[in-house]
Amino acid sequence: MANIMELEQYKNIHMIGIGGVSMSGIAEILKFWGFNVTGSDSTSSETTERLIKTGIPVVIGHDFINLAKADVVIYTAAIKSNDPELLRAKELHIPTIDRGTFLGKITKAFRNSICISGTHGKTTTTSMIAMCFLEAHKDPSIQVGAYLKPIGGNYRVGSSEYFIIEACEYVESYLKLFPKAEVILNIDNDHLDYFETFDNIVASFNRYINLLPEDGLLVINGDDANCVKLAKNAKCKVLTYAIENNNANFIARNINFNKNGFAVFDVYYNNYFYKTIELSIPGKHNVLNALACLAVCSEYGIEKEDMKNGLLKFTGAHRRFEYVGSFNQGVSVYDDYGHHPTEIAATCNALKQKKYRQSWVVFQPHTYSRTKLLLEDFSKALLEFDHVIVTDIYAAREDNVYGISSSDLVNKINSYKNNKAIYISNFSEVIKYLKEHTIKDDIVLTLGAGTVTDIGPKLVAEC
Repeated sequence: MANIMELEQYKNIHMIGIGGVSMSGIAEILKFWGFNVTGSDSTSSETTERLIKTGIPVVIGHDFINLAKADVVIYTAAIKSNDPELLRAKELHIPTIDRGTFLGKITKAFRNSICISGTHGKTTTTSMIAMCFLEAHKDPSIQVGAYLKPIGGNYRVGSSEYFIIEACEYVESYLKLFPKAEVILNIDNDHLDYFETFDNIVASFNRYINLLPEDGLLVINGDDANCVKLAKNAKCKVLTYAIENNNANFIARNINFNKNGFAVFDVYYNNYFYKTIELSIPGKHNVLNALACLAVCSEYGIEKEDMKNGLLKFTGAHRRFEYVGSFNQGVSVYDDYGHHPTEIAATCNALKQKKYRQSWVVFQPHTYSRTKLLLEDFSKALLEFDHVIVTDIYAAREDNVYGISSSDLVNKINSYKNNKAIYISNFSEVIKYLKEHTIKDDIVLTLGAGTVTDIGPKLVAEC
C-alpha cells in the first residue's frame, strides 16, 4: 500500500492543464486517495468530461475561485510562466509544483515504482507490463499515457506496493521520479527543441539510470547501441533483451506473423528455451516491447503462463495502431499516435504484415521544431506508404519561428518520388478525397499526435 504521508499536507489540490494524459491520471489517483481535487484546462475534451463525471470540478478557461482555496497548485510543462492562474497563485502565496515533481512524490510513496522510458514504445510496454501484473493478481497501481481498456482509463489505483508508470524524458521530468526498476526501450533523436543535441539526450538518460538504487533493476534494449553503452554505468542488476543481439538475456527467435500481422515467437532466456509467446497487436517492434515486459515480469516473480496470457489479452492501447472501422465497402481505417520518423517506420512495417491492396496515410506533423529538424527523416519514412496525404502541422506548445510548413514536407517527399504526396489542409477535404479514391481492401492510416485522430471516426460514420 502506498505511503502518502508526505502528500497529506495538501488537502485541496488545484491542477492547471488537468486534461492532459498524465495530469488526469494524477487527478483521479489523488481523488481516490481522498484529496479534494479541482482543475482547469484550455479546451474541453473526452478527458475533461470524464473527470467531471467522476466528481472532479473542471473549468474550461481559468478557474480563479477554486485556485484561491488550494493548498497547492500543480501545473504541466506546457503552462508558461506568465499563465494567469500561476501568477494568481504566487500573489496568494500558494505553493506551485510542476507535474513531474509532483508525480515524483507519488512514486516515492511506493516501494516498487517500475518506470518505463525510451523515445518510442513507452505506452505499449507500460500497458503490457500492467496486463501481466494484473493477470498475476499483483494488484498494481498504474499510470499509462493512453486509454487502456482493461482498466477503463489511463490509471488504476491498487493496494499493493507496485506502481507501473510511463516515464517521459521530455524536459527531463523522469529525473524527478523515485524508481526501483527502470526500462529503457531505446534512445533516439527527439525533443531537440529542449535537448538541442543527441549527446544531451544520452547524458540525460545516464542521469536517469543513476536514480536506481543498488538493489534496483535496469532492463535495456540489447539491440540499441546507446542503451548498451549506458548500462555499463548502472550500479544495479541489468537485464537485456533483443532480437538481433545473441548476447542478450531475453531473445526472440522463430518469429512468424499471422494474417493480422500479429507475431508468434519463441523466447529464450540465457540461450535456454523460456516460453512461446503470441501477441494480439501487430509489428516486429512489439516483439521487442514484449521482451522488455517479460524481462521485468520474470524479475518480479510472475509465472510464465500469466505473462503469456497477459500479453495475449493485450489488444493495444488507444491510438497505437488502433482499428477504427471501415468505409467504402471494405476500406479499413486505423489510427496511430506515431509522430517521429522511427515510430512511423515501425508502424509502416507493422502495416506491411497485414494483407491489403494499397495503403493511404494521413500524416499530421507534430510541432514545428521536430518537422524542421527531422524533415529528411520524415520524408524517407513516409515514402514507404503507397499514398501520402499531409495536413497542417500541429503546433502544440510552439510558435512557428522555424519557417517550416507541411508543403515543405510534401515537396521533400515528391523530390524522391513525384506525385507520391499531396497537401490537404481541411479535414473535410481529406475525408472527401479518401472517399473518392480508395477502394475495397485498401487501408487508411491516420498518423500523428494531434487532431488527425478526428478523421477516422468521421470517415467511418459518414460512409
